[in-house]
Amino acid sequence: MTGPGSEQHPVRVAIVGAGPAGFYAAAALLKAQPVIEVDMYDRLPTPFGLVRAGVAPDHQKDKSVTRAYDRSARHPRFRFCGNVAYGPDLGLSDLRRFYHQVIFATGTQSDRPLGIPGEELEGSHAATDFVAWYNGHPDYVDRTFDLSCTHVAVIGIGNVALDVARILCRDLATLGRTDIADHALEALRASRVRQVSVLGRRGPAQAAFTPPELDELGELEDTDIVVRPEEALLDSASRESLAVHPDRDAVKIVERIEAFARRPARGASRQLALRFLLTPLAILGDAAGRVTGLRLARNTLFLGPDGHVQARPSGGEETLPVGLVFRSVGYRGLGLPDLPFDERAGVIPNEHGRIVDTAGQHLSGLYVSGWIKRGPRGVIGTNKVDARETVTAMLEDLAADRHLEPSRPSAAAAEAFVASLGPRAFSYGEWSKIDAEETRRGREAERPRVKFTRLDEFLDVVEP
Repeated sequence: MTGPGSEQHPVRVAIVGAGPAGFYAAAALLKAQPVIEVDMYDRLPTPFGLVRAGVAPDHQKDKSVTRAYDRSARHPRFRFCGNVAYGPDLGLSDLRRFYHQVIFATGTQSDRPLGIPGEELEGSHAATDFVAWYNGHPDYVDRTFDLSCTHVAVIGIGNVALDVARILCRDLATLGRTDIADHALEALRASRVRQVSVLGRRGPAQAAFTPPELDELGELEDTDIVVRPEEALLDSASRESLAVHPDRDAVKIVERIEAFARRPARGASRQLALRFLLTPLAILGDAAGRVTGLRLARNTLFLGPDGHVQARPSGGEETLPVGLVFRSVGYRGLGLPDLPFDERAGVIPNEHGRIVDTAGQHLSGLYVSGWIKRGPRGVIGTNKVDARETVTAMLEDLAADRHLEPSRPSAAAAEAFVASLGPRAFSYGEWSKIDAEETRRGREAERPRVKFTRLDEFLDVVEP
């Protein structure tokens, strides 16, 4: 390689997005040869993306992965710039001036709509909004969710759907020992929710949640798990599909669902129903525009031509009276300024992490990692393998001298540019102060941390 990569002239890489995908890419780059400097940008003042704002507060073990990210962030060739958004603050032309390579690791920030009547009614929400709210995401702290109703429906059978259901049913003593946002804890204390129905279009064998998430439901205090025996049975199409495509997790889930169906009710004050073979047809509302129910079609399952189980209406319908609906049927990526975007797949088109244009040509020096690269699949750790693939492509391109040609490739030039922007940028050292204060407040309250959720609160810590 004849280009940059020495101690005197390091390769300059920008990563847009400070979640797991971004940090795994940073770790791989900082270990690589040639010499690489990494600047990471995020629109929030705080790092770690969905680990901070998406992982459920009662899943503290999952959040311990940030210790590894912290090690990368303290590397002398790493810089974090929080509260700087790609698009409004930082454009592609700006990044081209300061960096040889750019990774976009922005995740999939939008939810998938149901596309049914009534979705716009008051009381109909994306589950992701609720998750961000109870986790203290600054963009959602002022959202309100009317928990005065007694019955809530969660549409979808993935881990996020179970997180929402579990938080609604979780006893307050347990929640009070987590890092749930204070405003959410206060609202849940006043909650009148007593029934939560989680609804799936297909059967237990096609559920997208994991066995450990399902096991947690059975451990909830003062909550009966309700499963209708006829919906728990393994149908012939699912049995045939599993014979052709064995899936150990699916078998475990079916066994647990069948066990729930046999378990007698304990007379708990709350019920969490796992319902299957139901497709939402419409969200119903009253004259004031508030949610009052769900109209559902009952389904039967059949084996499609691709060998996978599909659902079709059986002819029956039912109406479920609910006052609140959360849709949790998947995430979707959003297009970024000046970059190609695949509207159908909801990702930035790429080959092994290299961004490609509409003609399939690589855009030199531009890369993707994480969900915006592959779609919303996998768990936190999946991003590590994904990031390595992207970094391998980047190193191959560097070796072949395929990279951007920045006019000002220095940390000082990039830092001066960021300082000239309107938003007040946050460094990793300043995040460390916020982290220390949150955990100090947590120790006083016997909690992992007590989160700050607003920009002015972050500034009060770093600029006392």
